[in-house]
Amino acid sequence: MMTSDWGKSTYSTGANECLEVRGGAVHTDVRDSQHPQLGHIVYPPGAWVAFLNSVRNREL
Repeated sequence: MMTSDWGKSTYSTGANECLEVRGGAVHTDVRDSQHPQLGHIVYPPGAWVAFLNSVRNREL
């Protein structure tokens, strides 16, 4: 089930450098908050979790 609510990171500075994310059981969507009309990228849950873990572990 996908939620229609897009959310910004609590780390967002408000300086036009932000991504918005909405997640569900099947996939996670990511888009540019300044240009949402350009669409979004869809990530399978495993890929999104791997990305978040890499960021948390400072591997990227």
